Amino acid sequence: MADEQTLSVDATLNTLRAIGEATRLRLIALLAESELTVKDATEILRQSQPRISRHLKLLAEAGLILRFPEGGWVYYRLADGPAGDIARDLVARISTEDPILIGDQERFKAIRKAKAEEAAAYFASKALTWDQERSLHAADAEVEKAMLAVLGDKPFHTFLDLGTGTGRLLELLADHYVSALGIDASHDMLAVARANLSRAGLGKAQVRYGDIYALNVPPRSFDVVAIHQVLHFLDDPARALAEAARALRPGGRLLIIDFAPHELEFLRESHAHRRLGFGHDQMERWLETLDLDLEQVTDLKSQENDDTKLTVTLWLAQDRRVVTDLPVADPTREVA
Repeated sequence: MADEQTLSVDATLNTLRAIGEATRLRLIALLAESELTVKDATEILRQSQPRISRHLKLLAEAGLILRFPEGGWVYYRLADGPAGDIARDLVARISTEDPILIGDQERFKAIRKAKAEEAAAYFASKALTWDQERSLHAADAEVEKAMLAVLGDKPFHTFLDLGTGTGRLLELLADHYVSALGIDASHDMLAVARANLSRAGLGKAQVRYGDIYALNVPPRSFDVVAIHQVLHFLDDPARALAEAARALRPGGRLLIIDFAPHELEFLRESHAHRRLGFGHDQMERWLETLDLDLEQVTDLKSQENDDTKLTVTLWLAQDRRVVTDLPVADPTREVA
């Protein structure tokens, strides 16, 4: 019987048969570099939507690619594991001078450029609101420096960023993790994040549409989970924390970054804030009910010491379950 890192003879033949067709090989070559939608693939390969969908279905049935629904779209990505490794190895051995693949790459780059420009336009449209809020607290660079200090230099295997927004944390912590997943409920923000990750060449990080109250990830699958400036937008922060704790591996760490209690009521009225900050005692009670030990608390006050400025707080908690040698779950796998 084949283990999780190998394939049986029949499975290997099935994988090779699935790849062994011109359109599917071209799709594999594209997916080895980045995720795609059916619309992307039809524009790049210049084939009909039904034909592309059929080929993607066959590749998915062979275990070569994964599909991730996101609203009205479905994103496809090359799978991890032995079948995906065979596909990547075959792609690596194809001549880069092949005229068909060169054409595919040129059209692919054009699509990525258009998406990056669209994402930049969306980001610019929101910049005024974000800049106003940023001016109320410590500089982003200072907050990011504190986050890196809190997590330390020790690398970790899997990272989950809840409310990933522009994907900034996926970029910031790229040297620390082996694989990462960002979750967000905004399709527009996910477009920005994908453009940013593509520009940074971060193939080991993915972003997905998802509900922070009902995470579609395997339990006990992440070494570090971060919730950065998200809880104050939520009606039920405790429920989101419970979902984050469920995703932690035994001994895993949860990093929360949010505002300390304040009285800036206009943030509720004009910036969609549901909560005006969180106190240390409140956060500790929430974490205690989830069997998480609060390891460290860091308050970052604005350089300007007045009543209109916000304090950013970092809470680092650790799952108190005993660390085991359980295999690391695939964090990209969808669960019911």
